Amino acid sequence: MAYNFPSDVSFPPVQPREVLLVANGDLRLSANQKCWPAQKEMEDALAQAVQACGYSLRRAHPFKPDQQHGFIGSQREGMQVFAGINPAAPLIVAEAVWQYSHHLLHGLVTHRGPMLTVANWSGTWPGLVGMLNLNGSLTKAGVRYSSLWSEDFSSEAFRSGLSTWLHTGAVSHPTEHVRPLASVSPGDDERRLGMALAKQLQMQKAIMGVFDEGCMGMFNAIIPDHLLNPTGVFKERLSQSALYYESTQVSDSEADDTRRWMEQQGMQFVTGPNHSEDLTDDQIRWQCKMYIAALRIADDFGCDTIGIQYQQGLKDLMPASDLVEGTLNNCQRPPVYSRDGKRELYAGEALPHFNEVDECAGLDGLMTYRVHRAMGLPPENTLHDLRWGDWDASGSTDQYVWVFLISGSAPPAHFAGGWKGASSWRQPSMYFPNGGGTLRGISKPGEIVWSRIFVEDGRLKMDLGRAAAIELPAAETERRWQATTPPWPIMHAVTYGVSRDQMMARHKSNHIQVAYALDAETADRAMMAKACMAAELGIEVHICGTQKDGRPWH
Repeated sequence: MAYNFPSDVSFPPVQPREVLLVANGDLRLSANQKCWPAQKEMEDALAQAVQACGYSLRRAHPFKPDQQHGFIGSQREGMQVFAGINPAAPLIVAEAVWQYSHHLLHGLVTHRGPMLTVANWSGTWPGLVGMLNLNGSLTKAGVRYSSLWSEDFSSEAFRSGLSTWLHTGAVSHPTEHVRPLASVSPGDDERRLGMALAKQLQMQKAIMGVFDEGCMGMFNAIIPDHLLNPTGVFKERLSQSALYYESTQVSDSEADDTRRWMEQQGMQFVTGPNHSEDLTDDQIRWQCKMYIAALRIADDFGCDTIGIQYQQGLKDLMPASDLVEGTLNNCQRPPVYSRDGKRELYAGEALPHFNEVDECAGLDGLMTYRVHRAMGLPPENTLHDLRWGDWDASGSTDQYVWVFLISGSAPPAHFAGGWKGASSWRQPSMYFPNGGGTLRGISKPGEIVWSRIFVEDGRLKMDLGRAAAIELPAAETERRWQATTPPWPIMHAVTYGVSRDQMMARHKSNHIQVAYALDAETADRAMMAKACMAAELGIEVHICGTQKDGRPWH
């Protein structure tokens, strides 16, 4: 018998003082084409910085003239690229855009050489968001890596960090703002409450409804069942196709009643006649049908929280799910009844929704909802992208202000003016050919708790900290919107005791969870109660930053 033996597998030799570069991109051709000029500009600046350190930078994959971009655009393409990369070569993953981590995670998991993830610092071109997701995915996968970020790659701090990595294979950043929960002393009431809520969750258990896992390559957003289940939460794996079908069963009159309710509360829909560019009445009707369908399916399966896959799948059938997601996260929302009309579903409650089906945010959001309900605090919470940050150009504050910007919707309870401060704009056509409206507003000033659950070393971990959502002048808010994505809701956030670079060095996700309290004291107590609940559930907890007045936690 003759065998067809594969040819010998060999890699190009590692060249002295040469560094390879890979650029991961989006799955959508339109996004890759639009973002390529910004990526090219970044790569040119990065090559100059590498050269200034006495090394050369070479792309490991070519520009594709037929597609008009040079990104890795799929997992298969990524495998082909890494098949030609020596696993011992120094490697930079350069990101000026959002990227699908699974396109190259396979290659990074088996790469043995020094690895550096690099992001631009821009609101318009969200490389830092893409890098944070990749970093969280690498952390979950147990891969060693270093990270750097810069506005123009010519600063002394960036060049110094790059030189350190080139000569030693690693660069680190200070994280002295992070303290284990064991070094902090929560109040007795908060400790007892957290422990009681944890015991209740583990004994009575909860269901996390997942409408298709793995949104946009976010490996870090999937909690393995063997880590999730000990917390008392179990997945109900649902399908977007079921959500689409159930939406088709909702009558026009029910959907129109939902929109009418929103408009009576003060919601503004920014509509137009052109389906390809405008938010149309028909798109809004379909979104309202999806809202009703989501609640009915959640009720069918007894879900305590749900997450809908974002962008891929449903985008080819229906308008975006954003209006649905933000509305679900609000306690005051349009009533929805069972199919026979006899029961109001989740009456008086939000149905916590984890956007982009980020299960880490789902577990965090469910815990937050229960802690805040038990303390009599506003239970509405949501994730945001840690999108960008900048100093206030208007000079109204000398604090560094983050742009927390979720990619479509936040609960109106978070907005200045509530529903009256909410509007709906069409999602960008680059992402959503069938349109759909966002749930947009400016987050109201107030004390908040931020948090993030992530997977590291084969276990669940949680970081928590305190911050404030602040008010900025209208012109400064508009500047930040125009520098990012104007149709999306925005929060101006100031983190207590955590600098820009400390946040970037530590945070293991592009997402950050936020919830309001009544004042600084209740926010401190809510944070500690949730920390104690998480610890009792077996999650390793760290407190980040300081109290509002700058004092360390004690």
